[in-house]
Amino acid sequence: MASSAKKAAVARKRRVAARKAAVTRKRRAAGRKAATARRGMARRKPSFRPAASAVIPMLSYEDGITAMDWLHRAFGFREVARHTEAGRLSHGEMRAGDGLIMLASPTPDYQSPKRHREVCEQAAKWSTVPWIIDGVLVYVTDVEGHFAQAKAAGATILSNIEEGPPGRRYRAEDLEGHRWFFMQSNDTAG
Repeated sequence: MASSAKKAAVARKRRVAARKAAVTRKRRAAGRKAATARRGMARRKPSFRPAASAVIPMLSYEDGITAMDWLHRAFGFREVARHTEAGRLSHGEMRAGDGLIMLASPTPDYQSPKRHREVCEQAAKWSTVPWIIDGVLVYVTDVEGHFAQAKAAGATILSNIEEGPPGRRYRAEDLEGHRWFFMQSNDTAG
């Protein structure tokens, strides 16, 4: 009888140890799963959030969907977000280097700068100069390569590459007449 009590006690200890081991394995597995999920989240690229003090240009386009595709092809901007409603771009975001631009097609009545020049004599006059009128400055690392890409995609080139402080630069218009100033600072010039 003493022997059978001993055997029962040993069996009980084994069952308790097995339960503890099972619980430990489950906890370790859950911990590994959580750690893997945390590592996976760290690897995923978070959506772009500029600094709270960032200035973000918001541009209107008659055809925002086409504009996003064109800006990618011509200027190398990278799409971050695209929301459409009834076949129109209600909100788009594109990365331009470390910066961000937002764009949309606000209303069917909106006129792009290019179209506005066609019907407004004053706008046509002020657009005859090659300067940036209500435009956006974008820093690039390779102004020559950028210039060639923009020209090949059909950008209206307002100036060839110019030299001098604060850096090498050129001016261009996009497909709807918005003006862009692309500059490679002297710090990054090769």
